[in-house]
Amino acid sequence: MEVLYTDLDGTLLGPGGSLFAASGGGSTGEAAAALLTLREADVELVLMSGRTRRGLHEAARVLGASSYLAELGAVLVVGDDEPLEDMGAFPGPGRVADALARSGVAGLLLERFPGRLEPVAPWTEVSVMFQGLVDVVEVEAALTEAGFGWLSFRDNGRLRRELPSLDVPEVRAYHLLPRGVSKATAVRRHRELRGIAREATAAVGDSLADLEVADVVDRFFLVANGLEAIGDTPLPPNAYVTERPHGDGFAEAVRSMLGR
Repeated sequence: MEVLYTDLDGTLLGPGGSLFAASGGGSTGEAAAALLTLREADVELVLMSGRTRRGLHEAARVLGASSYLAELGAVLVVGDDEPLEDMGAFPGPGRVADALARSGVAGLLLERFPGRLEPVAPWTEVSVMFQGLVDVVEVEAALTEAGFGWLSFRDNGRLRRELPSLDVPEVRAYHLLPRGVSKATAVRRHRELRGIAREATAAVGDSLADLEVADVVDRFFLVANGLEAIGDTPLPPNAYVTERPHGDGFAEAVRSMLGR
């Protein structure tokens, strides 16, 4: 095994975004130990996240990840190279971020779904991030109706927080980005750039966006806490569910892929 792609929040990191937080309020060092095991086995670690490039850069440095893909795959950083942006179905010209800012599409969604959405992370490079609770199908229909059929509205999972500013029973993270952009496309691009065969890769995650990566790696591990997120979506033949959640599940996946 040459490369392990892993989601960050909810997978490698436990509740509250801590490497040492276990489910139920306890502590664990298993994820940290698994990272050391990967390093000793000379397995390349690549982070994949909905976070911005700026937010992911420091995490990658601390965790020893050589490369990372941010904004749900819209931005890929390989080693010390310049960031690569995936513009997907963006018709151009120019950069996606500039086009989104000029279009007013974020404001359109906020007006269409008042009290249910709010923007976050204004320093994104390709996507626009939102939090709240909406019907994704309804949002995409609104985008198409307004002439933004080249955009996709992606659900990136539940956030363990409350937002008094919104009238919603739970809070989820969303990304508005060009259609065709995903973690899976970024993982495939990384493999191609590094010349790594699919058979030499594995991935770990906790969401539907992560599960799509199973199509481009040899083995995929869904940490136990991700079962709720994928709902009735069937697992592909090369996907496995760990017995334990969060970082403990990540450690379980590392042991399995290394045959330990």
